Amino acid sequence: MTNAQIFDLHLPHSDSATKKTKVGEKMTDTQIVDLYLSRSESAIGETAKQYGAYCASIAMNILHNKEDADECVNDAYLKLWNTIPPERPRTFSTYIGRITRNLSLNRYKSKTAGKRGGGDTALLSSELQDCIPDSRQVEDVADNNELSKAIDDFLSTLKENNMVYFIRRYWHMDSPREIAEKFGVSEGKVLMSLVRTRKKMKEYLEKRGIAI
Repeated sequence: MTNAQIFDLHLPHSDSATKKTKVGEKMTDTQIVDLYLSRSESAIGETAKQYGAYCASIAMNILHNKEDADECVNDAYLKLWNTIPPERPRTFSTYIGRITRNLSLNRYKSKTAGKRGGGDTALLSSELQDCIPDSRQVEDVADNNELSKAIDDFLSTLKENNMVYFIRRYWHMDSPREIAEKFGVSEGKVLMSLVRTRKKMKEYLEKRGIAI
């Protein structure tokens, strides 16, 4: 499947998997993954319908350019098509969020290569490199099955607020101030939570035999 074909897949298709869902009713993540596994062309259309805005938000927070963000979201759909199967993600929303994030970061790095600074996006990458093994794996975490599963398992051990802060910061690329405003807490509380969570994740991964 080419990038050009992605846009065709946004159109509604008639197939048995889609017919199982009533008109106007949202498909579950499991049903969407099943579409990919059965190689149904409705898979990307359903993904765009339910997660297009979510992915666009992640890409825009990194790239701050709509054209670049749109291209990364479409690349994410293509990557989903090419990786499922054989992959069957445990949490589809997290999986596509990671893919969008990593593609956006790669595009950001290629566009800012040779420039000084890098703002908040460079800072985020630097923060994660302190607790996730080597820079290649930081970029390709969605493709690294062992690391991806370990991070999912780690996040499930956290208190809900700490998990949400971490995901909003490193998956959605929200600033600590934005997170604080969304959840009605102080920015200092968010920052402290992120520091402690990164430290805990580093220790957790080391115990799992994933060297930092």
